[in-house]
Amino acid sequence: MQQVVVKEPGGLAKLSVQDVPEPVPGADEVLVQVAASSLNYHDLLVAEGAIPVADGRVPLGDAAGVVAAVGENVSAWQVGDAVMSVCFPHWQGGRPARDQLAFVGEHLDGFAAEYALVHQTGITRIPAGFSLEEAATLPCAGLTAWRALMTEGQLQTGESVLVQGTGGVSVLALQLAKSVGARVIATSSSDAKLERMRALGADECINYRATPEWGKEVLRRTDMQGVDHVVEVGGAQTFRQSAIAARMGGHIAMIGILSGASGEMNLPAIFYKQIRISGIAMASRATQEEMVRYLDTAIFRPVISDRFPLTALADAFAYQRAGRHLGKIVIQIGNGA
Repeated sequence: MQQVVVKEPGGLAKLSVQDVPEPVPGADEVLVQVAASSLNYHDLLVAEGAIPVADGRVPLGDAAGVVAAVGENVSAWQVGDAVMSVCFPHWQGGRPARDQLAFVGEHLDGFAAEYALVHQTGITRIPAGFSLEEAATLPCAGLTAWRALMTEGQLQTGESVLVQGTGGVSVLALQLAKSVGARVIATSSSDAKLERMRALGADECINYRATPEWGKEVLRRTDMQGVDHVVEVGGAQTFRQSAIAARMGGHIAMIGILSGASGEMNLPAIFYKQIRISGIAMASRATQEEMVRYLDTAIFRPVISDRFPLTALADAFAYQRAGRHLGKIVIQIGNGA
């Protein structure tokens, strides 16, 4: 079988395609024939060497595929089941503990491979009616958006949500928010991408290049009330505006650091407005199962921007780095989805 590994010291030119034997499941393991993965910002940092990993690490935290074989102690899964990965397979439920946060594709081998071994509790079923490619967009970005809005945010019909940019988390957050009847304001530096967000249901769109003080613009468009929820993916350079945009008693879900890992925080606004901040790094397997049950009856499907074969993984990362996508970049593996 083919797999891609990260060679020290990292960098897209160091990604290596290898031919290796197909693995055999142990007693408590499941062998998954991987059909598709999708790219996350964390995967890009691993591939570029910004997050150091063991030499020869198999990257990619997302996957969907079909069970190809099971170990003798496995009863929950059968050959032919359609499944998707769990990003933190040791975090089964409840509050996180440090020893539970081994991340697939960083601390553990990921899914840039035609076949992958996982513990029987390291996967869930995929939502009813979803293709394997669509399901492959969910374990990291979908689950992050779900926890931000539904678990931590307890999003209600009629509330308002601000999403930043047009990456996988933001697009899925938009779709989730609209599915419960929320009002959504989207920001981007591209008018063309904002038009696509509007087509996906965004009620208001703001070009943050044309309007650098977009927090004040959000206030203006909400009768000076602000939004109930901010899906904060920018980090250092966007948090101040997010605090301005949030309403009294609002919620900011801290998810990403696309604009930097540290910077000035608008502390007076947080205190005065009594903003609640949630740090979001995916979620547990139990939370993923909650998301799957919700999506069983969802009328939307994840937005797939572009597709690349596994052997062109470096090209896919370069495309991701260029920011040309809207939604998720899917990696087609093996016989595809």
